[in-house]
Amino acid sequence: MNPRPSYAIGTGLFILLGFAALVYLATQTTSVANVHQGHSYIIKARFQNVGQLKERAPVKIAGVRIGSVQSIQLEPQRMDALVTMAIDDRYNDIPDDSSAAIFTAGLLGDQYVGIEPGGSPQFLKNGDELVLTQSAMRLEDLIGKFLVNGGPPSGKTGAAPAASAGAPPASGKH
Repeated sequence: MNPRPSYAIGTGLFILLGFAALVYLATQTTSVANVHQGHSYIIKARFQNVGQLKERAPVKIAGVRIGSVQSIQLEPQRMDALVTMAIDDRYNDIPDDSSAAIFTAGLLGDQYVGIEPGGSPQFLKNGDELVLTQSAMRLEDLIGKFLVNGGPPSGKTGAAPAASAGAPPASGKH
C-alpha cells in the first residue's frame, strides 16, 4: 500500500518548516542574528564574577540593545574580569557615572550586561571605564541562602528577632 503523494509532500513540508524554525531559534538565542553593524565606541567595566557571560552578548539599557560584549579578559594584577563592550554610536549620551551589572535573560537564559544610567552631565567617551559594577548572581549561592535561611529573604540583617511586648522571655526549659 503506497501513501498518496499529497501526504508525502505535506509531511516533507512539515519537516522542512520544523527545521527552519529550529534554525531561527538557534540564531536568536545565540545572538548570531544580532551581530553589531556600523560604527561604535568602546567602554570597559571590571567584574569580580562574569558568570556565563560570553563575547557577543548584548549590552542593554532599559531592555533595549545598545551594543555587545567585545571581549572578556582576566586582569592578572587585580584578579578580576575586564569586559570590553562596543556601544553603537547612536547611544553616545550615556552619563559617565552609570553602573553596569550582569543579568540573566529569563530563568535559565543567556547573560547580558545591563547599564543603569547615572545623572552626570558628562558622557562616556571611547575607552572610558564604568566604575560601579555588580557581578553576576550565581544560582548556587541563591539556592544555598534560601536553604540556610529556611525561606525567602526577609530583609533583616540576621539579628535575633526581638521579643514581642508582653510575651514572657524564652527560658529554654519546658
